Amino acid sequence: MLRSTTNIVGFSTASAARRVGGRRSLSTARRTTTNFLACTVTAGSRRSSPRASSSLSSLSTVEGRSFHTSRVWQSKKRETFKLADIGEGITECEVIKWSIQPGSRIEAFEPLCEVQSDKASVEITSPFDGIVKEILVPEGDIAKVGAGLCIIEVDGAAHPSSSSEPDTKTPAEAVAENAEAAHAAKNEKAVPTEAPSKRGVHPLDPSNTTPRRLEDLRLGKHPSKGVFGSKKDSLFQESPGTSGFAPSAGSANVLAPPSIRHLAKLQGVDLAQLAPGSGKEGRIEMSDFEAYLARGAAPQAEVKEVSVQEPEPEIVVEMGRTRHNMYKAMVKSLEIPHFGYSTTLDITELHTMLPTLNAHIPAKYLPPSIAEQRQPLAIRHGMVNPNAILSPTSQPLPESMHYTKLTYLPVLLKTLSKAMMEWPLLRSTLALPSASSTSTKPSLAIRPSADIALALSTPTGLYTPTLSAVQQSSVYALAATLKHLSFLGRQVPCALSPKEMPRRGGTLTVSNVGAVGHGETASPVLVPGGGVAIVALGRAKWVWDVNRRAEGERRLVLPVSWSADHRVVEGAELAAFVECWRGYVEDPVRMVAEGV
Repeated sequence: MLRSTTNIVGFSTASAARRVGGRRSLSTARRTTTNFLACTVTAGSRRSSPRASSSLSSLSTVEGRSFHTSRVWQSKKRETFKLADIGEGITECEVIKWSIQPGSRIEAFEPLCEVQSDKASVEITSPFDGIVKEILVPEGDIAKVGAGLCIIEVDGAAHPSSSSEPDTKTPAEAVAENAEAAHAAKNEKAVPTEAPSKRGVHPLDPSNTTPRRLEDLRLGKHPSKGVFGSKKDSLFQESPGTSGFAPSAGSANVLAPPSIRHLAKLQGVDLAQLAPGSGKEGRIEMSDFEAYLARGAAPQAEVKEVSVQEPEPEIVVEMGRTRHNMYKAMVKSLEIPHFGYSTTLDITELHTMLPTLNAHIPAKYLPPSIAEQRQPLAIRHGMVNPNAILSPTSQPLPESMHYTKLTYLPVLLKTLSKAMMEWPLLRSTLALPSASSTSTKPSLAIRPSADIALALSTPTGLYTPTLSAVQQSSVYALAATLKHLSFLGRQVPCALSPKEMPRRGGTLTVSNVGAVGHGETASPVLVPGGGVAIVALGRAKWVWDVNRRAEGERRLVLPVSWSADHRVVEGAELAAFVECWRGYVEDPVRMVAEGV
């Protein structure tokens, strides 16, 4: 049958060539013959024999020409998948886990690996369909942004070959293949199949020319899903404060942080009008948003006006005379170089002795009612009279000098005067050369007595009354003077007079800040004409001291802070003077032998 078919083919071909004539007609005849042969072989291919195949092979050429067939090929391309920017300021990440192995097949949007940055752990998905050929960064290693993570052999699309080279297949084989392809196509048409779902392009796929957002580029989210896993990003969901404002379609592709997107919603601003921004890759920064509002661009939506209460106007108060004098004195104090020194004094012995001193306050310093109660019973009942032969000549003290309890301050002032008498430097004042003086050197004026100024805070300002010749006053007399100065300072206006505040002042100033606060250290300030040193007394407190005994003991300590005029007093001299004062304070019994 095949031989008959061959003869028929040859006869038909020759006949067609003679009727039409020329090479063009002969080519047309060949195509017609080939189609006829394909149908014949398809019908009888199962009954054909090797002999028939050999007969068909003799038709491989016609007048020296080969049959030409088109081939279908599948392109393969290797892509290096690089680590994208996954966060602001992140330059490298640690690869925690690979979800695939070399040689494994992976599809787009399937988990590829998990990386850990300084801020968060991110799962990266594959942008390609293909086979993982090589992992460039093992688990536990650091990958730089922009460096390759792995190599993926990507599946390309099918393309017809444009090669003009003749196929080596015989006409029988080519006809058989075409026949089988036609038969398969006919069967496929008979069975309806579902159309494959169209899948979106991965944001990291090089063929994707319009990525959605910076968040998609970092995380590799499926385009059908938002960054938060929903069909619609929660960033664009309407909030109660937006008053129905909806961003334009172009704002979805704008690179902007969530904070600016939130402000844009509140202000009714379309971010598409601001793009591209001044940030990286056109990212809109806060400066771009503020500049847009400063240009007076009208928002798209009405913003609810919020009434802002105007702040109350400031009240301008002029400084009083006393505070203004303090202001000028503090400005002049900047001319004095200060030397600071801080330490603590153990006043445990003084604390033990104070109840005894309080029990024997002289009657003239006590209120009359208290003084009468403390008199001996014989005097109180008139049995004896101490002034029987001589009436007292001293005038009674004013009520402002009466007190019933001693404090530490009078004793500290007394002991300080003892140390000042041993250190003439602390009883001196600095005398600068005047315009009429022939000498250009400053001089020191040393006083014969220990004059101590006291910083006194009053309702009208800060004053520094002076206690003159403190070394000549008793502890009880000093307590009465302090009580009287405090009374005068509390008067409004202040009742302190030049008698209590002489022009030359004291050579050393004491500030009892511990009576107001619980501070332990201070930095007192010297003013011109205020002497050569100033000390701030803190608040006494009980501590556990192990310096005296190995087992330790409870002691009462007083923090003191000094500042001295470094133009006159050396640092070693101030420290030595404080140690001299410590000897009197920590052993107050010494004053008994020296005639308190």
